[in-house]
Amino acid sequence: MQARQAQVSQVVVTASQMRDIEGRIFAAGMPVAALMEKVAGLISLRVQAVAGSSVGIFVGPGHNGGDALVVARELHFRGYEVWLYSPFSKFKELTSQHLQYAQSLGIKCYHDVEQLPDCDFLIDGLFGFGLERPITDHIAVAINHLNQWGKPILSIDIPSGIHTDTGEVLGTAIRATHTFCLGLWKLAFLQDQALEYIGKAELIDFDIPGADVQAVLGNPPQIKRITSVTALSTLPLPRPAVTHKYKEGHLLLICGSRRYAGGAILTALGARASGVGMLSIAVPESLKPILVSHLPEALIIGCPETETGAIAHLQLPENTDLSSFRAIACGPGLTVDAAPIFPEVINSEISLVLDADGLNILADMGTIPTLEKRQAPTVLTPHTGEFQRLFPDIADPKSDRIKAVQEAAVQSGAVVLLKGARTAIANSQGAIWVNPESTPALARGGSGDVLTGLIGGLLAQAATKEIPVEDIVATAAWWHSQAGILAAQERTELGVDAFTLTQYLMPVIKNLGNN
Repeated sequence: MQARQAQVSQVVVTASQMRDIEGRIFAAGMPVAALMEKVAGLISLRVQAVAGSSVGIFVGPGHNGGDALVVARELHFRGYEVWLYSPFSKFKELTSQHLQYAQSLGIKCYHDVEQLPDCDFLIDGLFGFGLERPITDHIAVAINHLNQWGKPILSIDIPSGIHTDTGEVLGTAIRATHTFCLGLWKLAFLQDQALEYIGKAELIDFDIPGADVQAVLGNPPQIKRITSVTALSTLPLPRPAVTHKYKEGHLLLICGSRRYAGGAILTALGARASGVGMLSIAVPESLKPILVSHLPEALIIGCPETETGAIAHLQLPENTDLSSFRAIACGPGLTVDAAPIFPEVINSEISLVLDADGLNILADMGTIPTLEKRQAPTVLTPHTGEFQRLFPDIADPKSDRIKAVQEAAVQSGAVVLLKGARTAIANSQGAIWVNPESTPALARGGSGDVLTGLIGGLLAQAATKEIPVEDIVATAAWWHSQAGILAAQERTELGVDAFTLTQYLMPVIKNLGNN
């Protein structure tokens, strides 16, 4: 049972894929009415756990409206005061039958939203997945009125007015406080632009056969949610009983400048928390004392610096070159004045993570032609603005971040991590991981530097293990966000600066071990 739940929680579908999966279920003999009863029964149980005793229910013309009507009936039988609102006059046959029966029970249906009596909460069953046309006219007016009412709204499957795949608002949309996603997670739940409409999201698993999911999505599916189960499959990385520091990965950080010493410190603290066996940090010579004071266990490499305090060129220890390391993470605090070191870094034959000014320099060099020269794995970690500089020919990621990150990874051959409320990671084959949990507490300067160090440290440790790079990056993104969530719970969202964040990385692992 737990294995099935873990598998289902990873799956993400588009509207088209969900139609195909449901089509297979119905073709196999599952009656639509029976499935509607099952789904609505599960929703009714959850509604009773989260809401009050009187409810207004919005009824659409399709099967989403049918689900809402079965919920209305079940809540009525359990003693709730129930009122219906529907701006429609024509319904699908099964939905029409449920409406007729609800009215026979004395449940009133209003066609004017302003006539709907005052109630404790509302249930949205206007439109399910697959809506593509903008909502206009009297329905749009009604939705805006309901949003302004100030009542908790529980949406069935997806808030009405949200595009199932892109998360776009189609004219207007219900602002739900709680959404019960039916069967499998829809792609909109992982698009940043939909999050303020979805509220708290919960999956209602109605036992879709795994064979039907696999037949439509393939194995493995192209888009997956990162969960604690998937993160634990690579975290902590397995370590033999007999080992030593260099076997557990040697990471080189190239970061910092006289102006931005903090970027080097925060990146290094993120790397330290990863458990990497050996950490070397190349910084401008003037930063060496402060790095030593914060990370006495690391090898701090002081490099000649420019007049502006940036690294002028890499000056590694004797008998050492870039091939001596298992991974490189480069960029935080660097400034673009360090651009002359980049050809050497790009030409290295080991895993490379680029962030911050590393990305800005790459964009100036030309992202695609520069990365075409690399044979070793490359990880790019842009926020939206950096992404647009790196990939100016790709559509704005704000409109469909999943599609954008996929195109970027396929074009560049890199593993691309697009930061956001729902961080998305794609590999060069177009496979995608999305982190479904985060916190606004991470919207602080320096938190991305911590992530860069964490990714670099994990990649260095995994260099001799057969773990896909995108899985390592996904694990780092999940670990980073969980540390933010834990810190926000204990310190409040305003209390999570980047340095504090680094102190919560290890407690995340400790908590996993205790569960």
